[in-house]
Amino acid sequence: MKIHGCFIRNSYLCTLFKKKRFEKMITIKVVNRGHQQLPAYATPQSAGMDLRANLDAPVTLHPLERRLIPTGLHIALPEGYEAQVRPRSGLALKHGITVLNTPGTIDADYRGEVGVVLVNLSQEDFVVNDGERIAQMVIARCEQGELVSVDVLDETERGAGGYGHTGVK
Repeated sequence: MKIHGCFIRNSYLCTLFKKKRFEKMITIKVVNRGHQQLPAYATPQSAGMDLRANLDAPVTLHPLERRLIPTGLHIALPEGYEAQVRPRSGLALKHGITVLNTPGTIDADYRGEVGVVLVNLSQEDFVVNDGERIAQMVIARCEQGELVSVDVLDETERGAGGYGHTGVK
């Protein structure tokens, strides 16, 4: 029997596989004020769901231009989670289109429309069409930390080294 791209012969194991896969899912409430389908995982092990442009007319991104592209989606994440909006690798490689503030963070208490800040890093115009997959959304747990003021930090081997201090080779 083939389930989610894996061949499993025992139906009991298939049931366990399905159960384990979906135990990890959290419920995210969504209001779709657009006309696109809801984001979905393309494969069973996809980390992100594709977000689609929700446009009345095509949008042209000129070289080095950035625009907020609407999705029509409003989400309610559970407390302790965030949604990260990330670029799609194919758009970046083939067209120089990326998400400017990557990863863009959608906080659990945000209820406005999910928008994607796209930028054209190429030297050619790029047209964003209605329904086009423009970014991916990754759901992740997040923690809050409490900052405590101190006079001195503990020493480490790395110390203050950063910004390429270890070289490239």
